[in-house]
Amino acid sequence: MTLQTELQNEAPSKLSVQHVSKHFRSRGRAVHALDDISLEVSEGEFVCLVGPSGCGKSTLLNIVAGLDHADSGRVVADGAPVTAPGRDRMMMFQESALFPWLDVLDNVLFGLKLKPNLSRPERLEVARFYLSLVGLEKFQRAAVHELSGGMKQRVALARALAPNPRVLLMDEPFAALDALTREQLYGDLQDIWRKRKKTILFVTHNVREAACLGDRVILFSPHPGRIREQFKIDLPRPRDINSVDLARHSTAITAALKNYAIREEVQVAE
Repeated sequence: MTLQTELQNEAPSKLSVQHVSKHFRSRGRAVHALDDISLEVSEGEFVCLVGPSGCGKSTLLNIVAGLDHADSGRVVADGAPVTAPGRDRMMMFQESALFPWLDVLDNVLFGLKLKPNLSRPERLEVARFYLSLVGLEKFQRAAVHELSGGMKQRVALARALAPNPRVLLMDEPFAALDALTREQLYGDLQDIWRKRKKTILFVTHNVREAACLGDRVILFSPHPGRIREQFKIDLPRPRDINSVDLARHSTAITAALKNYAIREEVQVAE
């Protein structure tokens, strides 16, 4: 199998979240995390979920990943219900979660264990391709502790992309990084998305980040999490997070977020 064949094997996926609700218990009390969430994500679309802490964004991402289960409703990927984790849906977390006893290349190769049909030389070729894609081709044999925070997240991204998933799920992957590193990664991620056209569902608290990256920004309200509004971001790519046009979008989203927060406070007071 050639590298080009492997890269073409997986087309982006269409996701359908259908009337998903979720309850759980925290510190002895019942928490209504999600309430009747319905959402369609087209093939190759980049969708960002934004909302205050506790609005259930990460819970929804875990359900889409198959790491958690809804109390009611379902998630469907290309017509098949999601019931468990799968290679078609790869997750990237806020922390890189790299294996410290493996070097950079071997961390990416670990993700390719999900593809047993590849030979060792083929796995090496794929791993090196994705390390080149994230700009780390010169650090293949570096130890994890030698890397900066941004470099660790690049390795984590390469590891998530290497099995060629149909959907990439990203849970605040840049939140712990400094502003300059985040801005560099915004450009890199947009470039990678343009080249690989993965379906991406991205969770963030950062409204500007969402407007910079997403085709659509979906606004959640808290307690329980509900979809309140959707914003289409019709700006050309690549986008600069400091641009005036992007600021207009993020200002509108922030205003809506504050408005729904005020409404929630009034309802609680009543």
